[in-house]
Amino acid sequence: MSLAIKVLIALIAGLGAGLALTAANGDLAATLIPVLQPVGTLWVSAIRMAIIPLVVSSLLIGVGGAVDTRTVTVLGAKGFGLFIILLVMAGLFSLLIAPAVFAQISIDPAAAEMLRQSATAAGASAVEGAKQLPSVAQWFVDLVPVNPVKAAADGALLPLIVFSIALGAALTQVAIRQRDALLSVMRAVQEASLVVMGAVLVLAPVGVFALSFVLAARIGVAAAGALVTYMVVVCGVSTAFCVFVMYPAASVLGKVPIATFARALLPAQAVAFSARSSLAAFPAMLTLAKDKLNLSEPMISFLMPVMITMFRCGAVIGQLVGAMFIAKLYGIPLGPAQYATLLLTSVATSFSVPGIPGGSIIMMVPVLLAVGLPAEGVGVLLAVDTIPDMFRTATNVTADMATAVVLDRNRVRSAA
Repeated sequence: MSLAIKVLIALIAGLGAGLALTAANGDLAATLIPVLQPVGTLWVSAIRMAIIPLVVSSLLIGVGGAVDTRTVTVLGAKGFGLFIILLVMAGLFSLLIAPAVFAQISIDPAAAEMLRQSATAAGASAVEGAKQLPSVAQWFVDLVPVNPVKAAADGALLPLIVFSIALGAALTQVAIRQRDALLSVMRAVQEASLVVMGAVLVLAPVGVFALSFVLAARIGVAAAGALVTYMVVVCGVSTAFCVFVMYPAASVLGKVPIATFARALLPAQAVAFSARSSLAAFPAMLTLAKDKLNLSEPMISFLMPVMITMFRCGAVIGQLVGAMFIAKLYGIPLGPAQYATLLLTSVATSFSVPGIPGGSIIMMVPVLLAVGLPAEGVGVLLAVDTIPDMFRTATNVTADMATAVVLDRNRVRSAA
């Protein structure tokens, strides 16, 4: 039985067991949560343990070891351009579906008032956190790490990527002997990191089962009403974007049959779905990129680490749908200008969404404030964010891999 099937079975079994046990015996489910949660957390931590050395070594090899630096430059430029196009498409896809759905639902005024009151505490915390977010100018300043070692210790991948790309570019100007010595060390680091990742992925079914059981047991079956509609819309738009945009893009533009692409992607999607972290799915993405999709070395070593850190279509979908739901909840009408502002702001903030569970909700406050929506409404979304976040993260991973396939196949055709 393949790892993909094992992980999928573990995911379904964990969700089913968690929901069933919560409904049948809530006390027993509550007892099992603190037992299984450390298992899932330990597995995700084991994956993250090797992420930084893997990303840094891959970028140094991809940039510093490039025979043709122009290839890396062109690939990066094309990649960023395609990122922007797909992020905007994800936003337009959300604007096409969500307003029509929300227009058909009516929220009882009393229920809406209760939801707004329940949002106050969590929303106030989110607003306080938003005050600590860096300005646009500060965000650009922070891209250049004063201390790369501290950036690595803090898990700040974006500044670390900037440092690695700069160091890799500088290596191309160093004498071949010295450059090859460092690249040889980096290749050893990369291979060792992949060995660690491979060992951790063998335990994926155990980790995924533990994570999905805890998630299902905590969620239970009590969610209802308008919040269910919100969750269904986020999950539905995310799934539809993958099925009707990203899979066909991988097939038509990337020349990979949809069935082949979907089967290859299952392990990475399952990890993303259960861990709710794009970074946690990165090792599985590297494995399928090499073994199943046969992507080129520049794509694997250079662009994929950048994508997993910056490119999040699921975040754009989640922020737009969440903002429209909050507008509905508070009875605030939105016009074309507000929709355009939401789209642009969500695309811009998506580049700084942290690769952690609930990252896009954390970054939603600036999006809401941009169109005058009450930031406290984030508290409502935080209460039910677990399931939408699972779908958003899986969408991020799907879009990353589809983009990698499209860019790689077009790079090969251009070279030919």
